[in-house]
Amino acid sequence: MNQGHNHRNLQGGGARAAVFGISDGIVSNVALILGMAGANSSGGAVRLAGLAGLVGGAFSMSAGEYVSMRAQSELVERELDVEREAIRHEPEDERRELAAIYQHRGLDPGMAEELSEKMMRDPELALETHAREELGINPAETGNPFQAAGSSFVMFAIGAFIPLLPWLITHGALAMWWSVILGAVSAFGVGSALAHFTGRFWLWSASRQLLISGVAAAVTFTIGHFIGGGH
Repeated sequence: MNQGHNHRNLQGGGARAAVFGISDGIVSNVALILGMAGANSSGGAVRLAGLAGLVGGAFSMSAGEYVSMRAQSELVERELDVEREAIRHEPEDERRELAAIYQHRGLDPGMAEELSEKMMRDPELALETHAREELGINPAETGNPFQAAGSSFVMFAIGAFIPLLPWLITHGALAMWWSVILGAVSAFGVGSALAHFTGRFWLWSASRQLLISGVAAAVTFTIGHFIGGGH
């Protein structure tokens, strides 16, 4: 019995934006908070910086995802319009092009010709086929900018809130170490979750995410300590 296999939809943008959003939220805000803590800033200053990083970063990530996905969608639509016009005005040239693609992929010439003729009989099927074979895209999945922007905003805010949480409860060294712990655990968890999408070994993915977050935090803490530690 053939049980088949399933593929995840990677073109919509929501899942990708969510993963990048929470990852960037954790890394950027834990680095910002530890940089302020390294400068011996007051608890209020750290909280303000962390909150500013959360709000500003969430809006920045959301806007970036929207613009990126909108540009991608418009580019895909433009290419589809070009292909649609070619199918309408030069159907025979497009049929030969499709037959050549099938032959290049291993079909014998007769079968390639027959298959290309069948595909070209339906304009929408022809467009979908040319889009897949020539452009490597699915016309029905051009991406959703609003979904990507919303997902990025929410997940960045969640990620950025995690290292900020201890500073809303306490302050000083205790808050700083809790930010380090929560940031490390969260980064490790995000890396493990990312492995679910990429198919990589979870420990490698989690360790890589933890290392990236740790380096960013260590660098900003050191800079904060040397620049602001004397104040």
